[in-house]
Amino acid sequence: MMRALWSAASGMIAQQTNVDTIANNLSNVNTTGFKNEKAEFKTLLYQTIQTRTTTANGEEKPIPAQVGLGTRTVAITSSFEQGPMLSSESPTAFAVSGDGFFAVRRDDGNTYYTRNGDFKLSIGTQGMMLATAEGYPVLDTQGVPIIFPAEVTGSNLEVAGDGSLGYRDGQNNYISMNRTVGLFQFNNPAGLEKMGSSLFAETVASGAAMNEATSPNLIRSEIRQKYLEGSNVQVADEMVNLIVAQRAYEMNSKAIQAADEMLGQANQLRR
Repeated sequence: MMRALWSAASGMIAQQTNVDTIANNLSNVNTTGFKNEKAEFKTLLYQTIQTRTTTANGEEKPIPAQVGLGTRTVAITSSFEQGPMLSSESPTAFAVSGDGFFAVRRDDGNTYYTRNGDFKLSIGTQGMMLATAEGYPVLDTQGVPIIFPAEVTGSNLEVAGDGSLGYRDGQNNYISMNRTVGLFQFNNPAGLEKMGSSLFAETVASGAAMNEATSPNLIRSEIRQKYLEGSNVQVADEMVNLIVAQRAYEMNSKAIQAADEMLGQANQLRR
């Protein structure tokens, strides 16, 4: 009977994690570049009641008798499917079509990766720089922060599909900056570590970042200026998943109540 209590309790804990994950998805339904997450579970150890031995009559048993001891969360996996393209009026709004990630550098000097291309123009000591909303510089294909010439005002900035940067001068002539926005891919993007602020960190599980500009075997991504990649969360699917998780949580609680009632009846037998 105690097995039922602990197994059902592990199920309630697992479903609580599932509900937490679904709630996080729903809360980020309007977050630029957010990727849907899914909780995955695995069974705990099994307790063997009878093994595959002969019975008292000397007959071979085809299968053993094993009782499971519950479940637990094994992973929360992000789905990196393409999100919808949302139009933007900002000339520094970039959306990635493909598997690439933008690279940014935080104050700790490390490089992080993001699908959120809602960038800004930050005025610093070295000039006008392409940066995230938090002020982190966006890196080019060489891993160097993108600094614009003084002639760039934002409204005359142009970014080609391959990420090459340029601008229009006073005579509307196109001037190339000979700089390209860096895009990087990973063998296993689901292995990236989530850092918050829509940033991911490279890990052993994700593999090393592969520069699209220097890796010939990669399918190149495309950058679309004045667009942002929306969240790939499907609200209808998440609501269905929430109902299923809630019902599973309820059934586990019913199992605990049933086990408790059976234990109570067993305790009353001596009376």
